[in-house]
Amino acid sequence: MKHWLAGLMALVAAGCASATGAVGSTDMSLDALARDYVRLTLEIDAHESGYVDAYFGPAEWREAARKNPRERPQLKAEADRIVAGLNGYAAEAGEQGQRAKVLQANVRSARFRLDMIDGARVKFADEAERLFALRPELKPLSSYDGAFARIEALAPGEGELRERVEAFRAHYSIPDDRVQAVMDAAIAECRRRTAAHIDLPADETFSMELVKNKPWGAYNYYLGKHQSLIQINTDLPVSIGSALVLACHEGYPGHHVQGIYNEANYRTRGWAEYSVAPLYVPAAPLNEGGADFGVELAFPGDERLKFEMDVLYPLAGLDPATAPAFAEMREATQELDGALLKVSQMQLDGEVTREEAITLAQKYRMASRDVAEQALEFDRAYRSYVINYSVGEDLVRRYVERHGVDTAARWRAYEHILATPTLPADLAR
Repeated sequence: MKHWLAGLMALVAAGCASATGAVGSTDMSLDALARDYVRLTLEIDAHESGYVDAYFGPAEWREAARKNPRERPQLKAEADRIVAGLNGYAAEAGEQGQRAKVLQANVRSARFRLDMIDGARVKFADEAERLFALRPELKPLSSYDGAFARIEALAPGEGELRERVEAFRAHYSIPDDRVQAVMDAAIAECRRRTAAHIDLPADETFSMELVKNKPWGAYNYYLGKHQSLIQINTDLPVSIGSALVLACHEGYPGHHVQGIYNEANYRTRGWAEYSVAPLYVPAAPLNEGGADFGVELAFPGDERLKFEMDVLYPLAGLDPATAPAFAEMREATQELDGALLKVSQMQLDGEVTREEAITLAQKYRMASRDVAEQALEFDRAYRSYVINYSVGEDLVRRYVERHGVDTAARWRAYEHILATPTLPADLAR
């Protein structure tokens, strides 16, 4: 069932984009505190480039933050002031109380990030909880070793298991000159399936680029006005199994659609805090986890495999008859996702050396040294952010499955996360 989103896009809250207000002013209304949070976030970005992932609020706010950011001790004091100012609102029931709770969690996350910019470090799980309001459950590596038996059966032969899996996967790499066509088809289908359940704005669009020399596999830059730039990193070969993952995650119903909903909350509801999207924020598990879950939502059951066989494999010049074998290997190796999170924690907490981390990443990622090093480079760049994918996906999946008894209900549950101020703990209840 389609919903209200596109209709709301036509409305603009007149006071939202033009409100100015003094930084740290005596106005302690919820809207004023939200505007103060936006300025705080923009000024943190002046101290840590890339902290703000997207912004589509008043241009003069960003310009002022870049030209004259407060020093970090002042920003910390400002964060403390906003948190205190939100206490009364967060105690209220209803939508405004929920909005205030989420905003307060955002400010607390920003406050801790300022400490991190100044060099503060805590244990991996503590850092994740303070940045993302979600504490990961980390199991010992030995608890995942049972998955190797299933993988062994799918890749029999001589030599090290990791090398046999690498050789197996090598047959499923998309040739460089076909990546664009495969990704175009994948994104188009993800969009079609999303649009069947979510009423997208008529002017929404995106552009896609193939890039190199990045610490990530793909990235969505939401530009505002319902537009995104999607970049796909081709440093390493792109697997046919990644096409729909990247298309759904970065595009539909993932980050591109998430950006559209954030912009709707800002422009139609006048909620200033939605004009800015910090990278490190309690919404990150819902954004990354929800984007990963988007594949399962858009392609339930065996629909993913069928579309890959019918459309993507031929476009890639690969044999569709081999697709079921690859899908089975994909499912088997996904059982090791929790182990990869544990390796990330061990590296960042200093429990293993870099070389030991690479060896473990190769073993549990079933990948070459180059792939393992790229993954660990992501960890070093973004630290505990890595929890937001697998832990966030499990959280979103459980929530949707509890509330979605059929396809339409599952999409409504997912859309509720997009449209409503939500914390990870809200999904766990």
